[in-house]
Amino acid sequence: MQKEKVLIIGSGPAGLTAALYTARARLEPLVISGNQLGGQISITNEVENYPGFPEGTTGPELVDLMQKQAERFGTRLLIDEVTEVDFRQGPPFRVKTNGDAYEAEAVIICVGASPKRLGIPGEEEMIGRGVSYCATCDGFFFREKDVVVVGGGDSALEEGLFLTRFADQVRIIHRRDELRAGEALKRRAFANEKISFVWDTVVEEIQGAGQVQKVRLRNVKTDSSSDLDTDGVFIFIGHYPNSDLFKNQLEMDDIGYLITDEKMMTSVPGVFAAGEIQDSVFRQIATSVGQGCAAGMMTERWLEAQEE
Repeated sequence: MQKEKVLIIGSGPAGLTAALYTARARLEPLVISGNQLGGQISITNEVENYPGFPEGTTGPELVDLMQKQAERFGTRLLIDEVTEVDFRQGPPFRVKTNGDAYEAEAVIICVGASPKRLGIPGEEEMIGRGVSYCATCDGFFFREKDVVVVGGGDSALEEGLFLTRFADQVRIIHRRDELRAGEALKRRAFANEKISFVWDTVVEEIQGAGQVQKVRLRNVKTDSSSDLDTDGVFIFIGHYPNSDLFKNQLEMDDIGYLITDEKMMTSVPGVFAAGEIQDSVFRQIATSVGQGCAAGMMTERWLEAQEE
């Protein structure tokens, strides 16, 4: 069983930032990447809201730079997936992957959260080509365009209202005939002249030749189908934290987000968490980087305290 000082699960902005800070503290962290190096931003074509890049950058380029910076100070990156953890007896904490087993004196969890997907034809193929799960990230690229928003809760209306800053028309498609969002948001959405609603309707297919061009709709009451031309599809039907691996070992909220204190520590001393696995509110690259920084610093201080 391989022994590590610091083991970081996840390689998105939070994980790579935690790695940078613990590596600079000469803790030689091992980052286990998961099945997608870089997390969600690795499939984001354009990133224009991350400080320090006035001309913008791409998700893959940003991941590459973060990885190189962390590795420069001694981070080791393992392309593997964690399959089992045991935090009950630690430290040391036990972590198994597809290829090996580890004992770590401290663990930082940065496995993120995933947007719920519709699971319809064309959705996966069009991610980054008109399909998005983040208006704050991608809204700017739909200036003077027509877009649709799928969902009827607070997130759908918040993101739909944000999109009106850029798009000419925002059509909100909801499978019911009334919204689940709060009253204040509903009033704002109904009053916005750029927003219209398509009720009792689901999206069954996203179509386009290399770029979103239209969606196939079905009315759930009449069962009739129709096509709607659009330049973009923003899907806001919820997120789910990637926390199944930690059930019955770490405290979570009702949805499954890990609960951390002000020092980014979970309910188990020595196990920290950063990024979207514990952040259900902001879900931005910049906030994940800040949380990863805090987790890295607190991990270093916690390990020092154990040696006193």
